[in-house]
Amino acid sequence: MELPLIPPMLATAGTLPPAAQDARWAYETKQDGQRVVVYLPGDGSVLLRARSGQDITAAYPELAPLAAALGDTPAVLDGEVLALDERGRADFQLLQSRMGLAHAPGRAAHRAARVPVHLVLFDALHLAGRSLLRTPYADRRGRLTDLALNGPSWSTPAALVGHGEQALRATREHGLEGLVCKRLDSVYEPGSRSRAWIKIRNMRSEDVVVGGWLPGKGRLGGLPGAVLVGQRAAGRLRYVGGVGTGWSEGERTELAGLLAAAASDVCPFDPVPRVPGARWVVPRLVGEVRYSTRTREGMLRQPSWLRLRPDLTPEESAADVPDDLV
Repeated sequence: MELPLIPPMLATAGTLPPAAQDARWAYETKQDGQRVVVYLPGDGSVLLRARSGQDITAAYPELAPLAAALGDTPAVLDGEVLALDERGRADFQLLQSRMGLAHAPGRAAHRAARVPVHLVLFDALHLAGRSLLRTPYADRRGRLTDLALNGPSWSTPAALVGHGEQALRATREHGLEGLVCKRLDSVYEPGSRSRAWIKIRNMRSEDVVVGGWLPGKGRLGGLPGAVLVGQRAAGRLRYVGGVGTGWSEGERTELAGLLAAAASDVCPFDPVPRVPGARWVVPRLVGEVRYSTRTREGMLRQPSWLRLRPDLTPEESAADVPDDLV
């Protein structure tokens, strides 16, 4: 059966719905993986398309048996491909070793043996020849659950109706990326970023030491486009990433003056990071940054600048560098 091409619906960043409306929403764990739309024509084949529409089926050969699990019922399902770490948590860095192999099926099969993926399903868009796009989310979720698609490389986690505060707290306590809130009466809006779906990302904040910067481009010429930051561990300043967002125009200009006054020819990080075009400074400025998670190497993911910390010396700044980097 020929199935319609359906770009995925996207969530809007926001906060929990008002408490008075809590019972009108469902809550799902925000996954840290690659979004996919799964096409199952009912003929024993499976087609995976990325958010861009690209065919990525060959990158994930272990998901091919999903077609047999559904049988001859044609369907289009929405989900996310994850790579799980030893604790069973999604690890985007692990998944990156699997992404981009859609045109190299041999390499994909070899990598699958070392880094298997798991498909999490959370919506049904087309089922048994009928479009479900105008069907309320609660009913679509019920249809998906009825398919009982839980196998060795795929699952359909439950969605929690109501109790949003508890759900968000649980994701924070378990170190998960966040929460997606979905209005029970919402229809599926292909390709749209809708307020009917709200994503909440758990962010952390820490103090860092500024050790360098990268010049901005265009209208930011002469100003910092990003600052290079580190944290002290075992007597050394370890590089943990570059931060290029979070400033107002005035804050960026102020920071430019402070960096110019602290200019140095010596890189303060140990070991020296490979950052082409970096300009080094004496590591005396402390700032606070917000970020989502760390990579296995201790680098900050999705960092943004919060504020300068003139009340702290570099020695007083907190360090949370993974033990294996110390």
